[in-house]
Amino acid sequence: MLFTLSASAADRLTLDDAFARVEQAHPDLRLAGGQRNVLNAELDRASFRPPLVVGASAENVLGTGEASGLSGADLTLTLASVLERGGKLDARRALAQSRIDVLAVEREARRLDLLAEVARRYLAVVAAEKRAEIARLDIAQRKRAVAGARQRLQAGASPESVVLTAEAALARAELDQARAVQQARAARQHLATLWGERAPSFDVVPLNPLALPKIASFDELASWLAKTPELAQFAGEQRIREARLQLARTAATPDLDWQVGVRRLQATDDFGLVVSVSMPLGTKVRAQPEIRAAEAELALLGLEREVKSLSLYSTLAEAHGRFLTAQLEVRRLGSDVIPRLSRAEAAAERAYRAGAASYLEWAQLQAERTAALRDQLEAALEAHSALLEIQRLTGQPFVSAGPSIEQGDTP
Repeated sequence: MLFTLSASAADRLTLDDAFARVEQAHPDLRLAGGQRNVLNAELDRASFRPPLVVGASAENVLGTGEASGLSGADLTLTLASVLERGGKLDARRALAQSRIDVLAVEREARRLDLLAEVARRYLAVVAAEKRAEIARLDIAQRKRAVAGARQRLQAGASPESVVLTAEAALARAELDQARAVQQARAARQHLATLWGERAPSFDVVPLNPLALPKIASFDELASWLAKTPELAQFAGEQRIREARLQLARTAATPDLDWQVGVRRLQATDDFGLVVSVSMPLGTKVRAQPEIRAAEAELALLGLEREVKSLSLYSTLAEAHGRFLTAQLEVRRLGSDVIPRLSRAEAAAERAYRAGAASYLEWAQLQAERTAALRDQLEAALEAHSALLEIQRLTGQPFVSAGPSIEQGDTP
């Protein structure tokens, strides 16, 4: 997981809680059970041998002369079936079983995708709440500006337009807060839909998105790609295609249709044994197109895996780069930019109250400090988004966070 979490109240939802709810309730993860039932039934069907066929026939009936009516009928009772050759039964079983074996890997891939989506939606709630905190900080400093402008107006040292401008900036900050609160409410609803909750009443655990964990080097992360479910699925797919190829090859060996029976000869009132065996010709030739197609599909699998591996490697490189870039931005904003802007804003407030600076200078520094805080938050969210992608690609959970970066003057 991306964060170190602990619930502070019964109605506080941690990321682990969200994971647990989704794993219990989301239908995507229950599909594997139903699919297994279907594939088990297909395995049972593939295990059946060709059925025995009981037959009866009558000859010399409903004719003319001695063959008129049923008096001259020769009756035959038969038992027939097909003798499968070439290992067709084992090949069918192997194909059905290989499809069952792949289910676990497919479910794990779906689980990782789903948990990544849970974390993204959880992070969206955290982001909206942090934006509301920044807006509250902005409101507090805008209120100080309004109060200072009114004092200057009453003292005759500032026009009314300055007060109105300060009040407009305060109203905009209050709008930003209201927007963030609404976004947080919508994000909670979006998160709750993953486990089917229609009217969520929970709050998420307060988190500090600026505390970014340490991650492994890119080379180490790339080595984990070989174990990712997205590539592990190719091993299962290879078994399926090999089983299809084997099944196609068995079609080149012709089956034998056999029949045995007993015939009653009406004319002599004797009984005789009836035996027949038949075999289709040209089965080897007719099986070749299916064999070539199965061989081609199997040969393509290596190329498909190479393409997928290259795509995953490229995506991992991009996500790793995004994380490092965002991490650097968060660190530099927290250690260099925001502290200086905070001190500059405080100095501008003192200068404005003393009549040594204009309102525009103070307001601009207030806006720059708020913008820097927002930029730092967005960079941290970008870093966590990249971490989620890395986690999804490698299948490795981030269970231990490193030391928090220097945050500067943060809300």
